Amino acid sequence: MAILSEEQTMLRDMAREWTKKENPVGAFRKLRDADADSGYDADVYAQMAEMGWSGVIIPEAHGGSDFGYMSLGLVLEETGRSLTASPLLASALGAASALILGGSDAQKGAWLPKITGGEVIGTLAIDEGPRHNPGKNETSVSGGKLSGTKMFVPEGMSAGLFIVAAADGVYLVDGSADGVTRSGRSMVDQRGWAEVTFDGAVADKLAAGGGDLLDQILDRARIGAAAEMLGMASQAFDVTLAYLKQRVQFNQVLSSFQALQHRMADLFGEIELMRSAVENGLAALDDNRGDIAMAASQAKAVASDAIHHMSKEAVQLHGGIGMTDEYDIGFYLKRARTLEQLWGSSAFHRDRFALLNDY
Repeated sequence: MAILSEEQTMLRDMAREWTKKENPVGAFRKLRDADADSGYDADVYAQMAEMGWSGVIIPEAHGGSDFGYMSLGLVLEETGRSLTASPLLASALGAASALILGGSDAQKGAWLPKITGGEVIGTLAIDEGPRHNPGKNETSVSGGKLSGTKMFVPEGMSAGLFIVAAADGVYLVDGSADGVTRSGRSMVDQRGWAEVTFDGAVADKLAAGGGDLLDQILDRARIGAAAEMLGMASQAFDVTLAYLKQRVQFNQVLSSFQALQHRMADLFGEIELMRSAVENGLAALDDNRGDIAMAASQAKAVASDAIHHMSKEAVQLHGGIGMTDEYDIGFYLKRARTLEQLWGSSAFHRDRFALLNDY
């Protein structure tokens, strides 16, 4: 387990208390029932921005706290526990990282303060097919105008800034620009996914960061997604364990059955391994280590496998009620299935990890 500073411990505890009191899983249920196109509550995200969460990795010169990726990972873990629907992952981590890594001073000055304050939601528009494949990219730019279609864009319905992967680099596109068309996509987690079409939209290239800028951006987003999955897996485990301790079958509580004890012990071990991989990835970012790509693929692969197993077991161990909408445990399974695929599945990242190690 990572050794946290006093400030990081305070941030984690604040996030934990806020999510428990102000945004528990019940808040997500109400949001889902309201069928909001954006997939999140703008007032809730405004509160998160006021607490400084949307500026954790952003330099102080642009209104942020420059507190590092480990710190933002702690917040994402806690919001993952309560399934808090927000653009924190896509905007405060994904889009912010793109600008920090590849933006000019003018681009940073124009967009980072707005992301910090929650005034603008940014997101990554990467994939053009049903599977994550950033190397397959037909989006093109001619005369400063970008054209192409991006599928399964997180927060795509509300984004005011798109970080778009094109054949010759990474570009900024204002969400209000002419030539930007959004179509909502209904996914099992009930968030604001969209297919976004760019038809001659004005684009501004992110010229810094080098030829591997897209990979650098994606690796940071992947580690952030893994941090959210860590929180989800931990909470799903805690909820399931509590249920087993109170559910009586054959005049005995379920937790007294050795077979179920073994299953829960296996799940606990997987989650601890997951934590090690996620915290290693976050530390690699903060230390600017040379193995960030490998750490990111390791974290995403391990986290995807662990949350898949944990969410499946959680529903099963709840028995028949686990399949009902009345119980919250199914929400974890549904969110897990989308995050597992976002920015590369476990199979994608195992293959990438092997290639990075010259296997």
